[in-house]
Amino acid sequence: MEALKFVRIKVLLLFLAIGLAACGGKSSVKERASFTKIDSLTENYLTLQDSVLQTWNTIMMDENKKINSMHELLHVLFASHRHDKAQLILLEQRLDQLERIRFNQKTMANPHVVDEYDFASSSLIFEIISLAESDSLFGENKELQHWVDNIKIADQRVTIYRSDYDSVTNKFNLFLEKYKDYLTNLDRDLSQEKKPLFQMAEN
Repeated sequence: MEALKFVRIKVLLLFLAIGLAACGGKSSVKERASFTKIDSLTENYLTLQDSVLQTWNTIMMDENKKINSMHELLHVLFASHRHDKAQLILLEQRLDQLERIRFNQKTMANPHVVDEYDFASSSLIFEIISLAESDSLFGENKELQHWVDNIKIADQRVTIYRSDYDSVTNKFNLFLEKYKDYLTNLDRDLSQEKKPLFQMAEN
């Protein structure tokens, strides 16, 4: 959907440029200045929108990698036959549930949604890693160590990635606020809703 919006705005800008060019080579300085401003603001909008999307995708991809690492770690523990099968099945079910309660760019406006996900995630990380590190062969098992390290590193990146997202999204929100009238004239169907921040969700 975001990509379609970018294309739509770019096409609109192209038609605007063609329309101005059709007025002839005797365009006034004012018209040329107007086009330059439209071109500049549109480019800024697209750049900010793209940055927001990229930082959000980084968060989601890292969450996917972390969850996948937890799945893989549980599979290794299953295969070892040294742990309670019922406990491992329960952890696997909770991990599946974690993916279903994940927040998105809209639902994170509700602080409870993010808090619920973070609590569930932290609890699972602690329990799964503790179980793995308690394995009698953990010190010798490179595969167990690999997945544990992946989970820990990914979890440490959460704060950094969320901070990056807040920074970029805050700039996007300020841009929407400053150029609201311009964006309305450019495309009345364009969503001008400000995006919630993790900082807001945590307050």
